Amino acid sequence: MNASEKEGLRTRTAASSSKLRVARWMHAVVSFGITFVLLFGLWLVLSGKFEPLLLALGLFSSLVVSFFFHDLLFPSLRTDYLLVGIRFCRYIPWLLLEIVKANLHLLYLVFHPRMHEMIDPHIVSFRTGFQKDMSIVTMANSITLTPGTITVNADRDGSFRVHAIDRETSRALPGKMLKMVGLVFGESK
Repeated sequence: MNASEKEGLRTRTAASSSKLRVARWMHAVVSFGITFVLLFGLWLVLSGKFEPLLLALGLFSSLVVSFFFHDLLFPSLRTDYLLVGIRFCRYIPWLLLEIVKANLHLLYLVFHPRMHEMIDPHIVSFRTGFQKDMSIVTMANSITLTPGTITVNADRDGSFRVHAIDRETSRALPGKMLKMVGLVFGESK
């Protein structure tokens, strides 16, 4: 390789390195902006206060948190975030209904005359086949939020160990929740 070829290679490498830095910088700016807007909007909705001092404090805290943690909320910018967000908003009412039904089932167990015979705590293991971390975390949190079940372990390969309070609850695992979480994150089987 002669000197002109080496110089051409260095120029191309520097140009591609420069493009990569610009792409990373743009990703950081966009993810920071989206995170800031979401956090400040959530702060406005939850606080309901519009006094100048409180607005400034909310703005400042949203800026600081966005600066340090923007890459946690948006590790990669994909176009399907909006679609996943919409599907997740449809998942929440279903999960709330399941939580209410599980609460009613626990009330039945607790007030049943043969409560000691009906409660049979044990560990259930199953594999979901989920590949995305967010799917696994959502499934684990949804199980734990549902009364009568607690996620003991959730592995990156989609394996779960869940403590269930009785046999009826354990037979329902993973059940429809697996399908619903899979639909939210595009991992339905």
